[in-house]
Amino acid sequence: MLKFCVVIPVYDHEHAITAVVSAILKQGLPCVLVDDGSSIACAQVLDELVASAPTQVILIKHGLNLGKGAAVLTGFSFAASAGYTHALQIDADGQHCVADIPQFLATATQHPDAVIAGYPVYDESVPAVRLYGRYLTHIWVWINTLSLQIKDSMCGFRVYPLAPVIALMKHQRIGARMNFDTDILVRLYWQGLDVVNLPTHVAYPTDGISHFRIFFDNVLIARMHTYLFFGMLLRFPKLLARKRRLH
Repeated sequence: MLKFCVVIPVYDHEHAITAVVSAILKQGLPCVLVDDGSSIACAQVLDELVASAPTQVILIKHGLNLGKGAAVLTGFSFAASAGYTHALQIDADGQHCVADIPQFLATATQHPDAVIAGYPVYDESVPAVRLYGRYLTHIWVWINTLSLQIKDSMCGFRVYPLAPVIALMKHQRIGARMNFDTDILVRLYWQGLDVVNLPTHVAYPTDGISHFRIFFDNVLIARMHTYLFFGMLLRFPKLLARKRRLH
């Protein structure tokens, strides 16, 4: 039997996180919040959320800011140890459409061994430079998987089967910051997992805060694509054989 929870990495989104969590709790889902070294103001809001729903909200705290990916992986480790089979990852800033969660969970129930990955349908709030910049990553992901199966590797709204994620974590270092979403999805694809894509509306972001650092995070992402490219070369025969089977 599948057992779902929601994992939310949080870093200084005190103005948006309450609305996100409230909308999720109305759907009867437990929330695992990972405070990734937030400010006192945000930490207080998270403590209040736990106090208001102690049986539904779990709070894990990082003493220092370790990065989005590190926070998500902390949440996954807790969820797996607590007996959950699947975790839905969603951002804390309100940019993702919480109303789409039932569709994501229904699709995960139909495809329990696959990653259910959201691909964004943007409104006018998206910065043009971010929109165009994503396409470069799309191209590299298609190259590094020899596949068009992943429509968008950067959207942090998805459902993971936890068993293969935990297995991957044991033998592979995964990007800890803004390189996380692409890195883990490509590596899970290399492990043989299918990716099921779902369209979802995305806005930028409801509290006006973005932690994407233009220079530093772009350098991390570029370095990640380089490592993945050489990893693809090592797996080329296996990936090519998979591509032929699918066609």
